[in-house]
Amino acid sequence: MTGFDTFVMVDWSGGNDRGPTPKPDAIWSCVAGEAPVYHRNRQVAESWLAELIARETGAGRRLCIGFDFPFGYPAGFAAAVTGSDDPLNLWDWLEARIGDDPKSNNRFDLAGEINRKLGVNGPFWGNGLKRDVPGLPRTRAGYENPFAERREVEARTPGVFTCWHLAGAGAVGSQVLMGLPVLARLRRRFAGQVAVWPFEPLTRPVAFVEIWPSLLAPVVSDVLARQVEAGEPVVKDAVQVRVTAEALAALAPGELSLLLDVSAPEEGWILGSGQSDVLLRAAGVMAPPPLRNDCFALPPGVDWTPVDDALALLRDRLHPVAAPEDAALRDAAGRILAADVTALRANPPQANTAVDGYGFAGPAPEGVNTLPIHLGRAAAGARFDGVVPPGYALRILTGAALPEGVDTVVLDEDLSVDPGKRIAFHGPLKRGANTRAAGEDVNSGDTILSAGRRVTAADIALLSATGHDRVRVCKPLRVAVLSTGDEVVEPGSSARPGQIYDANRPMLMAMLRGFGVEAVDMGRCADDREVLRAGLDRAAQEADAILTSGGASAGDEDHVSALLREAGAMQEWRIAVKPGRPLALGLWQGRPVFGLPGNPVAAMVCTLIFARPALMRLAGADWSAPQGFSVPAGFEKRKKPGRREYLRARVRDGRAEVFKSEGSGRISGLSWAEGLVELPDGALHVRPGDPVCYLPFSGFGIT
Repeated sequence: MTGFDTFVMVDWSGGNDRGPTPKPDAIWSCVAGEAPVYHRNRQVAESWLAELIARETGAGRRLCIGFDFPFGYPAGFAAAVTGSDDPLNLWDWLEARIGDDPKSNNRFDLAGEINRKLGVNGPFWGNGLKRDVPGLPRTRAGYENPFAERREVEARTPGVFTCWHLAGAGAVGSQVLMGLPVLARLRRRFAGQVAVWPFEPLTRPVAFVEIWPSLLAPVVSDVLARQVEAGEPVVKDAVQVRVTAEALAALAPGELSLLLDVSAPEEGWILGSGQSDVLLRAAGVMAPPPLRNDCFALPPGVDWTPVDDALALLRDRLHPVAAPEDAALRDAAGRILAADVTALRANPPQANTAVDGYGFAGPAPEGVNTLPIHLGRAAAGARFDGVVPPGYALRILTGAALPEGVDTVVLDEDLSVDPGKRIAFHGPLKRGANTRAAGEDVNSGDTILSAGRRVTAADIALLSATGHDRVRVCKPLRVAVLSTGDEVVEPGSSARPGQIYDANRPMLMAMLRGFGVEAVDMGRCADDREVLRAGLDRAAQEADAILTSGGASAGDEDHVSALLREAGAMQEWRIAVKPGRPLALGLWQGRPVFGLPGNPVAAMVCTLIFARPALMRLAGADWSAPQGFSVPAGFEKRKKPGRREYLRARVRDGRAEVFKSEGSGRISGLSWAEGLVELPDGALHVRPGDPVCYLPFSGFGIT
């Protein structure tokens, strides 16, 4: 039975009393449909929870309460502390030992006591007190942990912090130590009425569940942005509990049952981990906020727009519109990261050898060194579990974890071996020679990839090596391509006098695929305003952005411009660029429209220089300029001031050649070229050998 009447979310705190004025990083709670509630300390929060449970159960309503801290520890900890692997016994054990009042508590002392009981310098670390606590290290220096650093669910949920960390940024460990005793008392107070998920069947009136509000981060960010824009007070914790409670309440019974169908009898689980799309759908905000109608508006008085100014306006006013989703690594190549990614595991995870050879405790002095051989060997995937005595050498193969007693390796080529007896080699050899330190590449918790990056094959290797099997990416941007004009007919059909074959749409579709976005073919529209209106309507339904070619100027048959102007979201940018100049920009039913010139040469140049970076930004990528190279000119050209010019070009014998004609109708020049030469806005006389900026097509993602 999983049907509930009331849903609540609680954002906990391990700190002391925060005072009467609502503050961030305190305790916040929210009943779905009601305003968030601030609790200045745990005592106030516990009383509020008890009153809530009594009220709801007394009224015959079933109650689901989410808490934002782990309900269990990594496997083995409960048994090591209590003698039982039942996590609820650990709750009671902690409740009997934690002392807590509004101004102080003993969480650090208890953590040190547990560490001492276990006989290691861990698993807890992070002392937030001014005085030292025996057994509790302040940092991870010298830290030892006999258990896993994270629970299984945390290894599967990027961004979650470890429960062993007690002080400082991301110290969820204090929340656990101070939260579980409260939950234990509530279970005892309402004996027989509370079930704890996933440890107990949810057949009782009240369910305690663990949930991480950051699974709903896109929704929370959207709400916070709207509050800032409206000038409202902003407290992230308050927004998180409200958004999460409302998302839980919006789940269909079948969806909630799906999220609750988890078996994690000792460690517990985060509700929705690996299935955050279900929660996001329930929250009702599946994508970043839409673009504004004025996002393409030019500053007052601006007429001709320099290329750099046009690019700056696009960069500043556009933001990602692609919704986030989780993807398996095998499907992530070419996708754009929707969030920063941190390493779940160090690389390498433990110290290991970089060569085949013999390992020993270094250093080795100058001169001939002779060491007896210890029985056994270490190989990658076949760890040597014993201890290598001082003064002995062990056979060790590339990639093998360094056994205890080994910190230095001499490689095979530098030694002689008396099989089974001894090795000899010339020193000196520094301690650590021919080895790799644990985490020397990447440490656990390091940010390894940033949001906005397009995932490469090398990134897949890094993600895999650091423990990821899924990654948060943006859904592929869908871009509709629409040709306009009575004179345009489909390639392969019969063309009457005055008609031309559609070269733009096939070209643009191919370019979009090179950019890594999904091209949607919307066909051709005649010069009929209502037909074009219907075509734009279809495109807006099927895609996130729209490219049109033709009809973007201000003539009688320029219906793209006319319709965008009629919709109240039209801007005609007369850009100081050759080829190109007119570029119609606007929104149609909330979808950005890039109205390209009808001339194929101008359409291609405007797409590369303006549409490509804009579309990639909409897709979630960082704004990126094309990679240019300075090469000697293999041509001569005089250029007037006023416009930036792009010449079809290619490099031969280290020099940039340009196409024989600058005519915009010479489509053969696009095929001949392998890139563009960019000439600056001012007057210029280019002579053979002068440096010019060459932009290869490959830098734009096309070939």
